[in-house]
Amino acid sequence: MSSNGPAPDPAPAAQEAPPPSTPTPAPAPAPKAPPAPPAPPAPATTTIPVGALAQKKRQQYAKSKKQGSNANSRPQRALFCLNLNNPIRRACISLVEWKPFDIFILIAIFANCMALAVYIPFPEDDSNSTNHDLETVEYAFLIIFTIETFLKIIAYGLVMHQNAYVRNGWNMLDFVIVVIGLFSVVLELLTKEEPKGEGDGANTHPSMHGHGGKPGGFDVKALRAFRVLRPLRLVSGVPSLQVVLNSIIKAMVPLLHIALLVLFVIIIYAIIGLELFIGKMHATCYMPGADLIAEEEPAPCAISGHGRQCPINGTECREGWQGPNNGITNFDNFLFAMLTVFQCITMEGWTDVLYWMNDAMGFELPWVYFVSLVIFGSFFVLNLVLGVLSGEFSKEREKAKARGDFQKLREKQQLEEDLKGYLDWITQAEDIDPDNEDEADEGKRNPSVPASETESVNTENQNGEDEKTPCCGPLCQKISKSKFSRRWRRWNRLCRRNCRLAVKSVPFYWLVIILVFLNTLTISSEHYNQPLWLTQVQDVANKVLLALFTCEMLVKMYSLGLQAYFVSLFNRFDCFVVCGGITETILVELEIMSPLGISVFRCVRLLRIFKVTRHWQSLSNLVASLLNSMKSIASLLLLLFLFIIIFSLLGMQVFGGKFNFDETQTKRSTFDNFPQALLTVFQILTGEDWNAVMYDGIMAYGGPSSTGMIVCFYFIILFICGNYILLNVFLAIAVDNLADAESLNTDEGDKKGDKKDDEKDEKEDEEDFEDNAGDEEDPDVPSGPRPPISELVKKEKITPIPEGSAFFIFSNTNPVRVFCHQLINHHIFTNLILVFIMLSSVSLAAEDPIRNLSARNIVLGYADYVFTSMFTFEIVLKVTL
Repeated sequence: MSSNGPAPDPAPAAQEAPPPSTPTPAPAPAPKAPPAPPAPPAPATTTIPVGALAQKKRQQYAKSKKQGSNANSRPQRALFCLNLNNPIRRACISLVEWKPFDIFILIAIFANCMALAVYIPFPEDDSNSTNHDLETVEYAFLIIFTIETFLKIIAYGLVMHQNAYVRNGWNMLDFVIVVIGLFSVVLELLTKEEPKGEGDGANTHPSMHGHGGKPGGFDVKALRAFRVLRPLRLVSGVPSLQVVLNSIIKAMVPLLHIALLVLFVIIIYAIIGLELFIGKMHATCYMPGADLIAEEEPAPCAISGHGRQCPINGTECREGWQGPNNGITNFDNFLFAMLTVFQCITMEGWTDVLYWMNDAMGFELPWVYFVSLVIFGSFFVLNLVLGVLSGEFSKEREKAKARGDFQKLREKQQLEEDLKGYLDWITQAEDIDPDNEDEADEGKRNPSVPASETESVNTENQNGEDEKTPCCGPLCQKISKSKFSRRWRRWNRLCRRNCRLAVKSVPFYWLVIILVFLNTLTISSEHYNQPLWLTQVQDVANKVLLALFTCEMLVKMYSLGLQAYFVSLFNRFDCFVVCGGITETILVELEIMSPLGISVFRCVRLLRIFKVTRHWQSLSNLVASLLNSMKSIASLLLLLFLFIIIFSLLGMQVFGGKFNFDETQTKRSTFDNFPQALLTVFQILTGEDWNAVMYDGIMAYGGPSSTGMIVCFYFIILFICGNYILLNVFLAIAVDNLADAESLNTDEGDKKGDKKDDEKDEKEDEEDFEDNAGDEEDPDVPSGPRPPISELVKKEKITPIPEGSAFFIFSNTNPVRVFCHQLINHHIFTNLILVFIMLSSVSLAAEDPIRNLSARNIVLGYADYVFTSMFTFEIVLKVTL
């Protein structure tokens, strides 16, 4: 603590040094010649920018403040015996707060994730030598993380102090993961030692750890599945991930309310489905007199009622079938009903359940149940999650904005204080040494780089002219000062200026966009088995376009200069594409190589169309808002990728090598290796056939009649957290930024509107002034008392008759046209037309598309004549008007 205290004091000591020297010159003025040597640094200090000194002082202050805050956050004692002066604890603190140590731990976590990903699960808990080597490497990672935990516990204390190691949530996560790892290793060693006394067979495969870990009656493999949480340690080392995850965690309280509402809806519909559809899924078509299902793909049928009848002659509909999806999809009990209702709410496979219910009991009732479930549960309740996340992100944005404004204010105040302190210090130094005032003034009057020269240098640099002192000798100086050289430079400068104006003009921009669009059409016109003439036309067009793009690149390089040209990322990409196209064309023409397809990259140049946002303000605001959210989206993408990795590794631990229960069919969505597990988890996040993967997972553990239903929680948690929370965060960020863009457009519209209103008011004031100047003597003031408010009646808005004539014969005062106008604008006529429209819609819906000559269709046909006549009469009236 004592070593860190004096750190921020040198600057104040330097400030206090000059005042003690002021009283010394009074007793001995003559011998005070020694203060003259410190005088020369005074002009030197004035040449140093004050802002740089202030920034340096502010950095030293922030560093000392950080050291002080770190020192204050440490407990005086750790583990009841190690104080801050203990050499062991000081060494642990230095090592833990050393930046390379954090980098090493992050690299170890990443390597551990790679080791977990390389691990290949085998059926029947089998293993191989590679997996054995990876298990050995796991011990090394566990040792590293254990040492890190002990070092941090010694440095910060365990739990008693406010800033102790376990008091931090992320450190608590690390601590739990390490403890579970150590516990699993101890249990694994204990379960290994127990079979040794049973015989020699226990040592047949001493290197294989994939026997399930069950010799001692405890499944160590299930406990070792917690290793997949180690990638979460990356969150504690990446601050941007912590910000996004903390925002999601803060939204958990309102999300919990939404979850309770969703759970309430699921429970209500599960109870209703249990009452309506219990036992309806177990009847299907059987062969008569045998328990053999008649269809390859069985479906429910109706024993009685309007449901599906068995189509094959001789088959009969009876119960005994386990049901669709191996008996998982049904309403036989409350838990199965909740799972089926949740599947329908996710809108994946809900139509299959609807049609199965139609087959089992007819189409009259099931559609009401399932359509209302999807509308209320999926369209309304689940979309509340997006509203909650959007609201929480808006709050966090406002808080971050407030913190940013407060931080900017504090930095401004600190900068002003530092500047004032340094100016006072310089003033004191000048007061102490008045003999050098003339030199200082002379230095101020004659600065090293005048403003005019700086401006001229900048102007020349912008124009691309580098006027430097020639270094080639007198001949170069003579040539550069010749009349021809001056004319050449003047002409070159004029050409570059004209080319620069042309390149930056709007017509040139649209010309390039058209060329890029033509290049895209040329490439997209290629197809399989195309004729030879089209191939030749495409080849010529590609070469012509390549030449035009090359000219564009050279003109830009000449007009802007190479340094200014390569500043733009688009220009760098253009240069790469053009040079690659030229190289490809030369190599193909020389028959050295086949076409690489580099010309396809020219299509990416269509991204230049986004430059049109400079002329489209609302679109520019939208693009700017989306670009401002890139940092949040990047952090969220990293968090989503981390989430996918964790659930992929967990899926490999739980379902690896277990999707082989059906030997007649090979499953595509499995967890047998890390790349396939990543793809399967991403498929579940998108909601595509996630229920089919869940059914396979349940069947891998024995089906619905055993404990296999427990694994459905893995898929439900994955789908809820990934699809409804993480993926909805993207929508929340987009909605938040769209609100920003809309507010910018509204502000700009208000500014334009205010400007127009001001101009309009000015004109009205001028007109009023002119009118009042002539009519001052006769003001238009109503005579008599003002009528009461109760007698005031709102004047009805009457639609006037359009001017001109109808059919060239009916003027706007013609009685026929006036009657048509009154009839059309009467509310009874309008309501009558609406009634006819509704009846026409009902008649269209009531038609029988299969039996065209049915009695119902004949009656509806006559009604159609009536509706058509009525609508024709309406059209004639409106045309006459």
